[in-house]
Amino acid sequence: MSRLDIRLLGDFELARDGEPLALPASRKTRALLAFLIVTERPQRRERLCEIFWDLPDDPRAALRWSLSKLRPIVNEADIVRLVADRERAGFEAIDTEIDLSRIEARLADPTASADALTTCARLLGEELLTGIDLPDQPDFAAWLSYERERVERLRGKAVKRLLEHPDMPPDRAIDYAERWIEISPFSRDAANALIAAYRQMGRDREASHLIREIKSRFADADIEWAPEEPAPDAEPATTRERGRALLERQTINFCKAPDGVNIAYATVGEGPPLIKAANWLSHLEYDWEAPWSPLFRELAQDHRFIRYDERGNGLSDWNVEDLSLDTFVTDLETVVDTLGIERFPLLGISQGAAVSIEYAARHPERVSKLILFGGYPAGWRLTATPEQAAEREAIITLTKSGWGQDNPAYRHIFSATFMPSAKAEQLAWFDDFQRQTACAENAVRFLEAFSVIDVRHRLAEIRTETLVLHSRGDKRIPWEVGRDIAAAIPDASLVTLESDNHLLIEGEPAGETFVEAIREFLVR
Repeated sequence: MSRLDIRLLGDFELARDGEPLALPASRKTRALLAFLIVTERPQRRERLCEIFWDLPDDPRAALRWSLSKLRPIVNEADIVRLVADRERAGFEAIDTEIDLSRIEARLADPTASADALTTCARLLGEELLTGIDLPDQPDFAAWLSYERERVERLRGKAVKRLLEHPDMPPDRAIDYAERWIEISPFSRDAANALIAAYRQMGRDREASHLIREIKSRFADADIEWAPEEPAPDAEPATTRERGRALLERQTINFCKAPDGVNIAYATVGEGPPLIKAANWLSHLEYDWEAPWSPLFRELAQDHRFIRYDERGNGLSDWNVEDLSLDTFVTDLETVVDTLGIERFPLLGISQGAAVSIEYAARHPERVSKLILFGGYPAGWRLTATPEQAAEREAIITLTKSGWGQDNPAYRHIFSATFMPSAKAEQLAWFDDFQRQTACAENAVRFLEAFSVIDVRHRLAEIRTETLVLHSRGDKRIPWEVGRDIAAAIPDASLVTLESDNHLLIEGEPAGETFVEAIREFLVR
């Protein structure tokens, strides 16, 4: 006994045991078969004649001809699926799989998995019975329009089930909620689901904007709507949950620098590109749980956010001969050329700011906008006072012996300069992170390389629109350094962040100021 497979979503197709069946060339005949399959009950011949044929023709003869063409396609020696007598004609789904029926059954199953529901939502995005329209037959056109609207409602149901599913990642919930409200622009449930999805990801500013937009649209249609407020005990997705959701969508690849060093780079998010120059202490996987990771997650909401691990660090090759400004810039050039991005905004943090300045000076045609945070144009060996130099030398000495160890003295001198406002658990995470990003030998080599960086002569050459951000109380790179960068780059803007941290940490107001300033800068 063979099985008949019927596809109603998209192009109307039939197959027997996987082999496609040729349907009649007559569109009306194909439409007749589709109508009988979807309605799932016998139809009076008179009604079929009214739906498919005009009165001046011989509708009964036309119906008989169409049925004669369909019988050998769907019937078999021992299976009669197309049943017709003198009064009625209908289709019986004997040993038949119909895509739409299968989807409806899955949506009715309360135990359906998130993957199964995702498949349903995707399939329901196909138009019902593409190419079967009969614009000259108004009754059929009205029926088909109704059935297509029913499929759209089913798609909304699938999306709603997905949003309520415990395995749905918070970031993907936004995608599906947006699809739902596209399907049902005046659905209160869809509107509330979209607002809730944005709040779940911590994107309250965008949620507020959407509330105003949806209220206005509903008011124009004379529909009352007020957003559902979250329950008092409801908590948004945790930092770790949001980080993992984004991490699942991150892709990591490798490219080879001219000297043969493998450089790991990652892309996450959608939209226009935003490239971040590498800075020390990074790891493309572990970064997403760092105290500073919320800043990355926010930037990835609006952009295709591209990062890479510096040579000697993270997922890039650790065993390298050269750690210098020139190789740091070459690594950035390699990543950009590998991705084939012609023009992009460039973000440089800490010593990554010097790398970004040098790259923008070498390639002004490539950098659309330049963003520098906590940066410096010259290393401490070139600018430090004797007291500052002694402190930095002490850090290098402690790094040689204390890197990756639970040494309170080392942690106090080294970690506290990066994040003096961090909590004990954040500092503990930072200590462990050190072990994962680089070995002690490379850590010392990095500190030595950074100490002699010098791009001061490049600042006046920058013609790219530039935004400089710096923490007022930065203990590692004083605020005055950031101010001087902004003064030296023609027409650069300076934003002072009210923080003591060189690396902004989750929860401090300066982090929100940082993200808002960058967003406004990139769209103006």
